[in-house]
Amino acid sequence: MWQFQNHDALLFDCDGTLADTMPAHYRGWLAVTEAHGIHFDEDRFYALGGRPTRDIVATLAAEKGITIDIEHAAHTKEQVFLAQLAHVKAIDPVVEVVLRSRGRIPMAVVTGGFQRVCRQILDHVGITAAFDTIVASEDTSRHKPDPDPFLEAARRLGARPERCVVWEDSDLGIEAARRAGMEWIDVRSFHTPERLTS
Repeated sequence: MWQFQNHDALLFDCDGTLADTMPAHYRGWLAVTEAHGIHFDEDRFYALGGRPTRDIVATLAAEKGITIDIEHAAHTKEQVFLAQLAHVKAIDPVVEVVLRSRGRIPMAVVTGGFQRVCRQILDHVGITAAFDTIVASEDTSRHKPDPDPFLEAARRLGARPERCVVWEDSDLGIEAARRAGMEWIDVRSFHTPERLTS
């Protein structure tokens, strides 16, 4: 059982940590990248986990040397993702921690995704009310692997960074937690997401 007396707060990434959304997100990305002739393999997709959609679109467009309407591409990607939301499953071991911890320790979601989309995922899994705050891509100017999103969550919760524990599933997210001076748990150590390609 979690030792609450040793920590001020628990901070959770959303996609790939609370819900197994990554395959649905990848399908959304393919709808955008294939329309623009961009090769975007699944390994690269996972390597960019934690970065906001707009940043990834801009990066891919720059690499390809093309101009893309970033807002339209981001909207398309999110719409394709949301169309699959009914099939997304909770990552049970992490959600169990959330449910056991509710009301006992402050908790936040810290996501590179959009606030609106994150809330729909949490609603789908049935855990929105368990969290005191959500820090999404709109809430900080710098994103993972910068520590700012986690530090903002700690600030909102009145928590000391060194007494926060982060649950993450991406290298960029873990690096952000490390830079914030926080402990972390790598969800990949006990959960492997479904892959669309081998």
